[in-house]
This record gives sequence, structure tokens and C-alpha cells, in this order.
Amino acid sequence: MGDRTVSGKAYIETLFKFSKLISHAEDVSIVFPDLVEQARKLIIFDNFVIYLEEKGELRPAFARSVGRGRSKEADIAWGESFIEKVFESNKLTTHQDVVQGPNDDRLKIPYYIGSPLRHGKTTVGVLIMIRFGGPEFNSQDQQTFTFIADHIAQLLERDVLVSTIAQIEGSQRMWAMQENFVATVSHDLRTPLGFIKGYTTTLLREDTNWDVPTYREFLGIIDEEADRLQELIDNLLDSSRLQSGTLQMNLQVVRLDAVLRDMIQRSQLREIDVNLELEIESQGVIVQADPMRLGQVFDNLINNAIKYAPRSTVIIRLFVDGDDAVIKVIDDGPGIDKEHLERIFQRFYRVPETRMAVRGSGLGLYICRQIIIAHDGTIKAESDTGQGTTFYITLPIVEGDESV
Repeated sequence: MGDRTVSGKAYIETLFKFSKLISHAEDVSIVFPDLVEQARKLIIFDNFVIYLEEKGELRPAFARSVGRGRSKEADIAWGESFIEKVFESNKLTTHQDVVQGPNDDRLKIPYYIGSPLRHGKTTVGVLIMIRFGGPEFNSQDQQTFTFIADHIAQLLERDVLVSTIAQIEGSQRMWAMQENFVATVSHDLRTPLGFIKGYTTTLLREDTNWDVPTYREFLGIIDEEADRLQELIDNLLDSSRLQSGTLQMNLQVVRLDAVLRDMIQRSQLREIDVNLELEIESQGVIVQADPMRLGQVFDNLINNAIKYAPRSTVIIRLFVDGDDAVIKVIDDGPGIDKEHLERIFQRFYRVPETRMAVRGSGLGLYICRQIIIAHDGTIKAESDTGQGTTFYITLPIVEGDESV
């Protein structure tokens, strides 16, 4: 066996390939097999293992058996008795095991070479190579091994830095989300509170006598803003419970067309500013659902239409598609640009163009999606700017008595 598998120009080219692999590596685990392949062209070994320190112990992080190493794994593990010596000495070390008894099989004799892996002045692990049957690792092998160990240490250090940066960026995003949450909630709470405070203070002024129509008008505004405040608080609580999985669902067998009819009647009693049309293409569709929470979903969708498409027509259509009940909620409002369609279901997300024109917390559609998901269903939106918006809700059909 020669001391190295390539020489001269080929050796330099292999060194370059090894360095290039290190410099271009994006994932240590993915590039590791290629590193082992190139390393074996530079120096012969049968076992290759990287130990990293974890909670005061050295644990194997990457290991590969090649050549004779594949058949010798049962006889020798991965140099456990050698790694502590390398780690404690903190320098390149070689070793040859002493074999007891007849020495008629030279392949029983393992030869070790190991080097500490350092991040700056801190030793974070050990690189080990094992040869079965020799020859010993000579000075040229040791130089090559040092080159390999230094490059792998750089790769691992870069991987740690990338991971640390990702954690920092994740923490920064979390802080940004928290700041946005506080800013959004503070603004949305302050607006109705401002109206309530302002009109209440005006009514309590002792230097002015208000006529009855004005008095009632101001009280109506206070009442409306109190309702907005209550809705925001309810949405915040529901959002928090949905995110933590603690929102209670009272699931029961219901007729979906009956739920929709009840919802339409309640909406019409509120004299809402849209024209509602219900189209039932499939009668007696049975689903497992919480009627109150489903009503909350449809109320949110209708309220969106009131905000963004006042005095429009909203069509609610129920039909069956395979094993699913499908409800389409169609409005003829201004529509939503396609780039926002998926993001509108995120917490606190609001389409930028509508933020100043329409008040809202950006929680309604998030709550809708989470409620529908809790019913094992789906919700999505389709829209074109200027051509209205259609929400698609699917719910799994269950067998049951259509008279429920």
C-alpha cells in the first residue's frame, strides 16, 4: 500500500477539489460523503470519524467506513480509546494498537491518526482516521491530515455561525412580530376607545345642552364603537386560543343548509349593508360541526364584504363535490390582488391598499381558517382586482339523518 493514492499534479488538484467542496458547502451532512471520497484520494484510511463535544462528552457526529473498515467494524468501534488522548493533548497524535496473541493477521492491527478540531482557540472536537494493517502514518500523511482537519474545522465553525445567525434572525423576527402585535392591538384598541371617550366627554359637558336627536346620535356612535371594541377583544382571545389549541369546539351532526339559512336570517335582522342571496344546490348535507363557530366564519366573511364591498350582492352557494360539502361565498367588490391571496389568512395581515380606508385588526380571516381547519376542512380565496372575491370552504360530509 502506498502512502498516498495520487501524487504531483493530481495531488494538488485533489487538494483544490477538497478546498472547493468546503468553501461551497451549504449543508455539512450533504457534503460529508464527497469530503470523505476526496480525502481518501489524498490519504489512505479505512474508517473516518468526527467527534464533537456535547455537554462535556465527545460524541460521534459523522462516521464512514470504507475499504477494510467495512468488515472490521465489529472488531473495533470508532477509536473511542484514542479520542480522549487526542482531545487532552490538543495536538496531532498517532497510535498503533498492541495486538495480544499470534500476529499472523496484520489486518487486525489498527493504526490511528487524530487531530483536534478548533474554533479559534477552543477545541470543539476530534477528527480520527483509522488504517487496518498499516503502514504507519508518515510525516507526509500527517501534513495532509492536518490540512484536512483544518478545513473540516472551518466548515464546522461556519455551520455553527450560520446556525447562530439563523437563531438571531429568528429572535429578531419574533421581536418584530411582538412589536407589530403590540402596535396593531394598541392602535385598534385606541381607535374605538378614542371615539367612546370623545363623545362621552362631549355629552358630559355642563356648558352645552344637546337636543335629543344629537344626544341619541352620539350615544349610537358610542354604542357602535363599544361593539367594535368587544369584537376586537373577542377576536384577540379567539386568535390566542386557536393558536394554542385551547379553543373549545362543540362538534355535532348538523344540516349545513339549515345552518346557512339561520345565518342569513340573523344577518338580515341586523340590516347589513349588503344583499345576501342563498343558493342551495344540495339539500340535506350533513357535516360534523360547531354551528356557533361556523356562524362566526360566515359572519366574518359577510363583514368583510360589508367593509370592502358595501351595497354589493353576496352569493352563498352550497353544493357537494365527492365526499365534501363546498360553500362558496362570492362578492362583487373590488377584489384582491393575487399576491395577497394566501397572506390574507395570516394573523394581523391586511392588504396594504386597504389599511387606511377600512378599519380592522387583520384577525378575522386567520380565525376563519383556524376554525375550518379544526373542522378538518379547507378555506381558500380566489380573486381578480376589480372583479370581486370568492371564498371556497370545504367540509367533510358525514352520514346521518337528514331530518336533523
